Amino acid sequence: MRPASVVLAGAMALAGCGKADGPAPGDAPSASESAAPAVEPTAAMGEQVFKRCVACHTIDKGGASGIGPNLHGIVGRTVASHPGFSYSGAMKAKGGVWDKPALDTYLEAPMKALPGTRMAFAGVIDPADREALILYLEEQSQ
Repeated sequence: MRPASVVLAGAMALAGCGKADGPAPGDAPSASESAAPAVEPTAAMGEQVFKRCVACHTIDKGGASGIGPNLHGIVGRTVASHPGFSYSGAMKAKGGVWDKPALDTYLEAPMKALPGTRMAFAGVIDPADREALILYLEEQSQ
């Protein structure tokens, strides 16, 4: 049997073989490494993103609120206006309408966009995911 140190040295040498993690500084990416074309966000993609929201929100027309308000019809609705839901003071003071830009800003980082909100959710970081989610919410508003 070989000593453990020899086996370990061999394993470390093999670990260094193969392709590096990325191109060397100044190297142009190869055709196979170039960025994939962006996919246009869709409401169907947004339905998948909405799965992050179902722990607190419902989306069914006439559905009850959960920890958060029911979001059916949210796009175009006055902020803090879902009947029977107890909104935070910060949300009540926000005013305005949940249009696409307002939703985009809020959903990116709710607690940053509206300090004092009760929505303890880190946000939807990816802009394409937010756009898809808003498309889905808009579809549910019809």
